[in-house]
Amino acid sequence: MGIRSNSPSSSFSSSSSTCCSRFLSSALRSKRVISPSEKTARDNSGHGLSRRLGVFDLILLGIGASIGAGIFVVTGTVAHDVGPAVTLSFIFAGASCVINALCYAELASRFPAVVGGAYLYTYTAFNELTAFLVFSQLMLDYHIGAASIARSLANYIVTFLEIFPVFKDNIPKWIGHGLNIGNVLSINALAPILLILLTLILCLGVRESSAVNSFMTVTKIIIVIVVIFAGAFEVDVSNWSPFVPNGIRPVFTGATVVFFAYVGFDAVANSAEESKKPQRDLPIGIIGSLLVCIALYIGVCLVITGMVPYSLLGEEAPLAEAFKSKGLKFVSVLISIGAIAGLTTALLVGLYVQSRLYLGLGRDGLLPAIFAKVHPKRHTPLHSQIWVGCVASIMAGLLNVRMLSHILSVGTLTGYSVVSACVVVLRWKGKTNIEVSSAKRREGVICLIAVAVSGFAAGLLFRYETSIIFVILAIIVAVGASLALHFRQVSVIYIF
Repeated sequence: MGIRSNSPSSSFSSSSSTCCSRFLSSALRSKRVISPSEKTARDNSGHGLSRRLGVFDLILLGIGASIGAGIFVVTGTVAHDVGPAVTLSFIFAGASCVINALCYAELASRFPAVVGGAYLYTYTAFNELTAFLVFSQLMLDYHIGAASIARSLANYIVTFLEIFPVFKDNIPKWIGHGLNIGNVLSINALAPILLILLTLILCLGVRESSAVNSFMTVTKIIIVIVVIFAGAFEVDVSNWSPFVPNGIRPVFTGATVVFFAYVGFDAVANSAEESKKPQRDLPIGIIGSLLVCIALYIGVCLVITGMVPYSLLGEEAPLAEAFKSKGLKFVSVLISIGAIAGLTTALLVGLYVQSRLYLGLGRDGLLPAIFAKVHPKRHTPLHSQIWVGCVASIMAGLLNVRMLSHILSVGTLTGYSVVSACVVVLRWKGKTNIEVSSAKRREGVICLIAVAVSGFAAGLLFRYETSIIFVILAIIVAVGASLALHFRQVSVIYIF
């Protein structure tokens, strides 16, 4: 006769197993694609965001996020090591970003109804747990980035004011430059004030914040164009010879550095719910903003390397110093104004994107419901926006975030990598969101791993100057796996 056990240990084991099962079933579920009727109902209910952004607004949004003060600094700094071939570095980096941008453009046209960007795509293609991990890394990146940019903006503003004799040497260090207290604390009074002002603008509504971003971005673009044309008259073509003075290796090394100068076009994907015609305008905004940035960077590179020999370029403000050496001091003042405008738009768009990501997680129940609330009149995620502004203000005002800046690229690279994988997975899913068969899933996973490992191996081999044959072999394996993945796709289905 069997004896039934009711011991506490067996009950605990059973409850633990149930909890584990529930957790796994929640963590591994994927998001259902919102239907057109649900999208229309949300738009008409007053609980959604307001569709105010046209294609021109979206392009300026992407440019505003991508081009900060780096266009006036990074170009010259990398040119000092690479030479005139820094132009090629920006072209190669831009080409790789175009591939990422095409992935974002495809997914943005598939999911034009709601906010979320990389988080939304991951939740739909993979599962809730992966999506939350992507969100966590993106938020770490965005929060530290916002605080870092705010402190840089405060520093630029104070430096600009010190041009005038009345302010020179009269502004305390804790106002804008930062007063360090130990290795962790650093007091900066102006940075949180700037963050509060931008947060208030974002709380007013997307129309008002878009107008501010458009004005500042157009100002920045005009200044960059003026810099390019003013410098073009000072170009000495002999400075471009030799064009690749240090060999091809520094060109690719420089490309890995300047890659992050293009980061920001993905911000457009987070404005899906506020775009007037998202299915058409989002891809145009993503690709268009990136192409404009590539053109501007190439123009600045050609000018700065043509004005002065690359070996004479400084580290701090190479572009401004180049114009001063030619007697064009007024251009260096314009560069300071352009840097302030660039940092302002980068900060504004960064705060904007963060609040929309919090809104998406609040709606999905992964964060408290307060983050899902939208102001009935302003049609902005007020609570999410205030939270983002408060976190950034505290970090910018009290912490030395420079010590954390080296991890800023983690969230961006994670987002770009996962979004590229999402394109592959979603092309295997049908209109009814049916899961891919296990056999085809295994094929996809094997091919993706082969591509990732081969790409990583090629980078290591190139970095440590191994024979070019091994590098080519790794690239061939990656291309072969990619082709296998392409030809095994079932269909390409666009979900609207």
